[in-house]
Amino acid sequence: MVVTSFLLHYGYAALFLFAILESACIPIPSELTFGLGGALCSTAFFADGSNADAKHLQIWAVIMVGVLGSLIGSLLAYGVGRTLGRSVVEKYGKYILLSHADLDKSEAWFAKRGGVTVLFGRVVPLVRTFISLPAGIAEMNPVSFTVLTTIGVAVWVSVLTTIGYNAAATYQSTVKGFSYAGYLVAAGVVVALAVFYRHRYQAVKGQNAKHGKH
Repeated sequence: MVVTSFLLHYGYAALFLFAILESACIPIPSELTFGLGGALCSTAFFADGSNADAKHLQIWAVIMVGVLGSLIGSLLAYGVGRTLGRSVVEKYGKYILLSHADLDKSEAWFAKRGGVTVLFGRVVPLVRTFISLPAGIAEMNPVSFTVLTTIGVAVWVSVLTTIGYNAAATYQSTVKGFSYAGYLVAAGVVVALAVFYRHRYQAVKGQNAKHGKH
């Protein structure tokens, strides 16, 4: 796997790059990135000699690099959402059933519950990858966004790195099991979005019919 190969050979640089990409709406599984990063900090991972050429990392450095990369990626996505998101949605939103009113509602939601949404969204698979974009579109307070994002990614990165470190001897099976659990949660999110989209489509269709629009 490309991600695994890069992590084994480029260590911190690969961790930093993948952390940025994953938080900037590129769905790279952080379970794999930081799970392996944590495993690379343990001598147990190198015990059988099969990974002798891999970079031996330090757990504190993996967490710091991961948090910094995740924060940078999140701020990039937030910036794109804040500067371009509203104009793009207003121009093309009708194709995905979004309107100016929806943007106003989203902004009101983030004004009231944005903190909780961003904080807990950081530890939900799939959601954590994309949460920065709507936060930017809704123009969530940048200071609050940065602080809460830092807290959320610090918890997420630390937990995954620690799991990888403690499971270094059985890394493959442990990370696979953890990833499967993440995929189940992500699948649930996808289903929920599909149901929402279908409901939204019917609502918009009903509104158009009521106002004589086609």
